[in-house]
Amino acid sequence: MHDRYRWAGRRDAVRGHRLLRVRGRSVAWLPPLLLLAVIPTVDLNTAGDFRMVSWLVLVPGIAAAICGVWGTAVFTALAVGTYIAVDSLWPAEYRSGPADFVLVALGGLLATLACAVRVRDESRAVHMRDVADTVRRTVLRPLPAGWGGLDHAGVYLTADAQARVGGDFYDIQPGPHGTRVLVGDVQGKGLGAVETAAALLGTFREAAYHEPDLATVADRLETRMLRHRAHTGALGRGEGDRFATAVLVGFRDDAPGTVDAVFFGHEPPLAVGPSGVRALPAGGGLPLGLGDLGAGPPPVRRLSLAPSETLLIVTDGVTEARDAGGAFYRLADDVRRAVAHDPRLAEPARLVAFVRDGTLRHCRGHLGDDTTVFAVRRAGGPLGQDVVPWAGAATGPGAREGHERGGLQS
Repeated sequence: MHDRYRWAGRRDAVRGHRLLRVRGRSVAWLPPLLLLAVIPTVDLNTAGDFRMVSWLVLVPGIAAAICGVWGTAVFTALAVGTYIAVDSLWPAEYRSGPADFVLVALGGLLATLACAVRVRDESRAVHMRDVADTVRRTVLRPLPAGWGGLDHAGVYLTADAQARVGGDFYDIQPGPHGTRVLVGDVQGKGLGAVETAAALLGTFREAAYHEPDLATVADRLETRMLRHRAHTGALGRGEGDRFATAVLVGFRDDAPGTVDAVFFGHEPPLAVGPSGVRALPAGGGLPLGLGDLGAGPPPVRRLSLAPSETLLIVTDGVTEARDAGGAFYRLADDVRRAVAHDPRLAEPARLVAFVRDGTLRHCRGHLGDDTTVFAVRRAGGPLGQDVVPWAGAATGPGAREGHERGGLQS
């Protein structure tokens, strides 16, 4: 999870090497200790013209790579002491002498200093990872199970395996006028895209709660995008052409068989149910930030949605995933075949996991763009859960936080 590095201390970075742990306990000391035992043993059992006691300099070198600072210092002292003891057992004409002693001592000192630098850099990396996780939780906040009376699941994959968050975003905001859902993709990459996503999500969370009309929520998002571009442009950051595609969906309490949707240049969702898969009508709206190029704001479309159907919304990381031959991933066909084989795939958590695995399998794990898969439907359907009222869902016991890179939120 996000805090899985809490046990990595600043003084002993060996705890950060989980590959050198057995049943939860560190065994990082074992390789240098074995080397410390093997080298003197071989040296004492070979002829006098083949001396390898100076190889003890490798002991602190190995320790510096996998142990902490104090562990490396201990192995340095052991290596020097072992050198003196072993070398003194040989007759004077076969002793390695002061030159090799200086090699072992100096090598151990340099190894300890190198280990200190490594531990410092690892601590800094852990801190930066914690900062990135905090940003991730701010942009993609954890969504409790049944949040807003919806059964939902989401997965977010970054194109950069080391990144924690990018320009894709999604959220659910319940309120007195129904529950609203926003899924989108900011054009471009980097921290600028993350900042834009955070700005749009902040506006969505407020407007979706207070505004009774979904069209007003859509207008607020467009205005926020323009204001954000103007602000970054005034700072001289050259992001004046940034835009975002998005899907805004409203689940009204008084219309259980329908949803309202606004499409901002985004591919429309798929309605996935036990009886099959259907593509919802295209919206035709322009992306957020480019509304002034069109004849007017994108319309609010009322779409029918059966209680057993799930809205599947993906970003272009899915639809533009390519295989070795350059062919795009045929999402609808893949989901249609899978649902025909197993109707339970219409459940949001199963559906999201299937699309995630299918995308990664199609592109062989080489994502060309940040990828988001989000599935949502009203709770209480034939395959769903009981409805959780929006007013009390935030403190419900079923809240679960999503996994890092590739995990599910449901």
